[in-house]
Amino acid sequence: WIYGAAAVFAVFHDTLVTLGLFSLFNREINLTVIAALLTLVGYSVNDTIVVFDRVRENLKIRRRDDLSAIMNDSINQTLSRTILTSGLTFLTVLALFIFGGEIINHFAFAMVIGIIVGTYSSIAIAAPLVLVYTNVRGRMTAVQSLAPARSAGSKAPRPAKMPAKIK
Repeated sequence: WIYGAAAVFAVFHDTLVTLGLFSLFNREINLTVIAALLTLVGYSVNDTIVVFDRVRENLKIRRRDDLSAIMNDSINQTLSRTILTSGLTFLTVLALFIFGGEIINHFAFAMVIGIIVGTYSSIAIAAPLVLVYTNVRGRMTAVQSLAPARSAGSKAPRPAKMPAKIK
């Protein structure tokens, strides 16, 4: 479930950054912008799923490796595909933004920002969130495994008395 939560958090990030830039540039939010935001959500989730699917495949193959190494290798394995797909989509939407006219300008602006932010978030936000969660959960599990030993009635050993001064 943590992979899904990280993907949802990354999608919220993409949407908020895009809306923030609309606010910053004082652009109108209309129905085509809402359509662009929904398209951006689908695009970003798809990209995040590709990365996480490669992580899942590598976890099956390399069971004994550290999750951070597996995550890093998985991102590197999907990076060329991500850059090619995002780059081609970005060039297409950039052409729409520059040459599309006033009607499609807001849609294209949202998609230009969204593709950049969506590609960034699937690599640099969603994957690290999974690592942070697993590290925190691992620490909490270690602390909980130590806690029952202390609370089971065994007292911590008292320090030994210091010997009296020898004259």
